[in-house]
Amino acid sequence: MNGWDVHDWVRVGTRSDFLPGEYKVVWDGDTPIAVYNIDGALYAIEDTCTHDGGDLAGGEVFGFEVECPRHGARFDVRTGAVTKPPAYEPIASFPVREEDGAIWTRDDR
Repeated sequence: MNGWDVHDWVRVGTRSDFLPGEYKVVWDGDTPIAVYNIDGALYAIEDTCTHDGGDLAGGEVFGFEVECPRHGARFDVRTGAVTKPPAYEPIASFPVREEDGAIWTRDDR
């Protein structure tokens, strides 16, 4: 696969699995990763709110921000930065690869 080791990555699905505005959650070991399609670009973030540990996936998306459905904290899906409290700590963002029609991500921390 063009010099990268597929065993270090988690297969998310294919491009056709992600219409704009859709997301999917996969696991890399103990890390839940939410992959979002926003306007055709794919972004991957840790699916855990740093405010209280709840899931972010399923929260409303505003532009490039996902809102935690529990208490309304918002995070930028491009960087993991907090954009609205009550969270103050960022979440991890992860790389996304598209190769031969498949979408891949991984916890690269």
